[in-house]
Amino acid sequence: AQFVASGGASVQPGGSLTLFCTASEWVPPRYLRGWYRQRPGKDRELIASINQDGHIYYEHTVEGRFTISRDNARNTASLRMDSLKSEDTAVYYCNYFLGGWPKTWGQGTQVTVSS
Repeated sequence: AQFVASGGASVQPGGSLTLFCTASEWVPPRYLRGWYRQRPGKDRELIASINQDGHIYYEHTVEGRFTISRDNARNTASLRMDSLKSEDTAVYYCNYFLGGWPKTWGQGTQVTVSS
């Protein structure tokens, strides 16, 4: 399956955005839904994930500001981002995975936080 992230935009610090993830084919609910980002000059990193039971992981720099959710019926996931900071500027990706690092990636979406 291919995963496409959308919803990125340019916003001012303190602003909010919601990103959306769609999959090209049905992915079983047992797969975790994850959001990743790649900041300029940095490696891609996992910032949030949610399993089928609703257990959630957040990377410490986004915890309290970002909210991950999933809709198994629609095979989608989303990432609500509040209180955005300049350091959140990155290309954001989504992926559905069972464990480890995903081997394939779809299209990311650019988020730019700047005044």
